[in-house]
Amino acid sequence: MKDHIVVLTGAGISAESGLSTFRDNGGLWEKHSVYDVATPAAFARNPELVLRFYNERRSQLKTVQPNSAHRALATLEQSHRVTIITQNVDDLHERAGSSEVIHLHGELTKARSSKWADHIYDIGYRPIELGEHCEFGTQLRPHVVWFGEEVPMIEVAADIVPAADLLLIVGTSLQVYPAAGLVDLVGAGVPVTVIDPGETAGVSRAHVIRKGACEGVAEWIGCLARNDLTD
Repeated sequence: MKDHIVVLTGAGISAESGLSTFRDNGGLWEKHSVYDVATPAAFARNPELVLRFYNERRSQLKTVQPNSAHRALATLEQSHRVTIITQNVDDLHERAGSSEVIHLHGELTKARSSKWADHIYDIGYRPIELGEHCEFGTQLRPHVVWFGEEVPMIEVAADIVPAADLLLIVGTSLQVYPAAGLVDLVGAGVPVTVIDPGETAGVSRAHVIRKGACEGVAEWIGCLARNDLTD
């Protein structure tokens, strides 16, 4: 039976493809207040600004490509079962070839009804216009999880992590909950590796590779090939 590798990814992996992150110096939150573009109240108050913000993110996403870390994780499916649990709203894992991707915080290439969250539409990289409605007459909004909203896929992810034979964490500071709490669900004795060049929240018994995503994933895969991963 193939080992089941569960990979938890964050903004750091997509940053190496050129996507702007939110929390780093010069990141999106320095240019836009979270209260202006990433809450239900912000959308109710100024939907045009919120739509423009995510339209710009979608337009940028169209111009970038998966990097070697995305592609390496996809290639692992040739020899392992790999489940990607990502905090990112981009589609770079899918474009790299990963077939089992769980988006905790939604997907930028989709829109949904602003009233009925289960009415979701594939829109690709095109903008969402003010006045563009679902078939039931409500304004479309980005299919992303805003601050203060439920994370609908967290229960799916919470069921998967305990079944992992290996847990790899790439490009996330592990400061955003409930996603950060997934690490606590990994089974005893399961090797855990964190790849991030910066400081991350404490993960007990984890091996830490203080490198960027592309370099760090390549190093980790080398260790995997040598059977050199320990709990």
